[in-house]
Amino acid sequence: MVRAKLAIVSLSAAIAFYAIVGGFLSVQKNVFAKGDPYVQLRIFGDVLRHIVKDYVDEPDLEKVRIGALRGLAEGLDPYSAYLTREQVKKYKPVSMEQPETGLVLSKVAGYIYVVSVLRGSAAEKAGLRSGDFIEYLLGFATRDISLYDAQELLSSAAGSEVEMKVFRRGRPYKVKFKAAKSVQPAIEASVLEPGIGYVRVTSLAEGKDLELADRLEELKSKGIYKLILDLRGTANGRISTAAAAANLFIGSGVLAKAIGQNETVAASFSAERSKCRFEGQLVLLIDKSTAGGGEVLAAAIASAKRGELVGERTFGAGSEQRLFELKDGSGLLLTVAKYADPNGKPFMGENPGLLPTVEVRSAEVSEALLPESEDQVIEEDSNYPPLPVEPAPTEDLQLKKALEVIKNQTQQPGERKVAGELSSPYGVPVPVNKRATRLGTRL
Repeated sequence: MVRAKLAIVSLSAAIAFYAIVGGFLSVQKNVFAKGDPYVQLRIFGDVLRHIVKDYVDEPDLEKVRIGALRGLAEGLDPYSAYLTREQVKKYKPVSMEQPETGLVLSKVAGYIYVVSVLRGSAAEKAGLRSGDFIEYLLGFATRDISLYDAQELLSSAAGSEVEMKVFRRGRPYKVKFKAAKSVQPAIEASVLEPGIGYVRVTSLAEGKDLELADRLEELKSKGIYKLILDLRGTANGRISTAAAAANLFIGSGVLAKAIGQNETVAASFSAERSKCRFEGQLVLLIDKSTAGGGEVLAAAIASAKRGELVGERTFGAGSEQRLFELKDGSGLLLTVAKYADPNGKPFMGENPGLLPTVEVRSAEVSEALLPESEDQVIEEDSNYPPLPVEPAPTEDLQLKKALEVIKNQTQQPGERKVAGELSSPYGVPVPVNKRATRLGTRL
């Protein structure tokens, strides 16, 4: 115990020394700020000394270190994570979409959040949908695990039963389903009215750009010269596939960018004239379940002024991660690039997502709520009602508006028009604790 304390105190003193020296140099250079790493190291040193010196019990410093590293990674964004030695040994890149369940996940307000659900997947059949908050996953409280941990749990559950406790509109439900590998749904194409086609793209997985090209050729052979492209629920896919899909509608210019550290351009995707397949009028449908690859495609269309964006603000996602192994065998999975529009504005970060040019709220939109108090948490599993499989709205207000826009478009695509009340400035309504809101604090 004494030896461990001496070792930690020595380490703490060394950190503090370098922090003080670095902090002094920073002041001399007038760059002393909250983002200064030396200032942050000095704070870490203070915390470590207090734990060793003042904590009531003998601390498990291994747990303290792992907890600190987890917090460091998760404090960056939902997609960065600290991996244990065991996780690093079996690490393989995890796609944003979970093929075993068909879920596209992120984290909002500390909880695992369902961005989108793949059509025809086990999760959809169980009743899960965009906007649900997962409180417990296979017995683990999602506020205590990283998004990577949750994805790993789902991957390991292939072929077995998955149990979750979810919140929808502030009410708790339980859901059980057998995890089975999902098949990427086919891109749907139909004729709405003479000359007006409709394409639903619910996946931008590898190869879907080629499938989309085939659907466009089929529609053109039927005399289609106007098109509604439905990207609601399109949240998966790499930037390269999404850019290739955008190239089907845009014959020149930059389609998308990946932005790295210090706003450098890590990758840029430009259109090739020979790959353009449809030059008619476009309207795109977007909402909070549009993310990642879907946002890349929508942003390319909007930036090129090729079509209107009808619906709601998108979620704001799309990034690339890289695993950095540490000396003890553990690792840091860090976001090294963000998907961005042709102008270089990332979809993640401040003011996330894309705004529609014509805003229309869906009929089923409601404020996302979490329990008002801990008293609402139900202890017994049997008391959680099963998650209802709710029927789709009888009227698709967004599609109805998109059809109206494409039939009567008189303004240049890209000029913002609002149908009804503006939405929240965030792609996802942040869960609200009503009791805290009444006291003046919005969680």
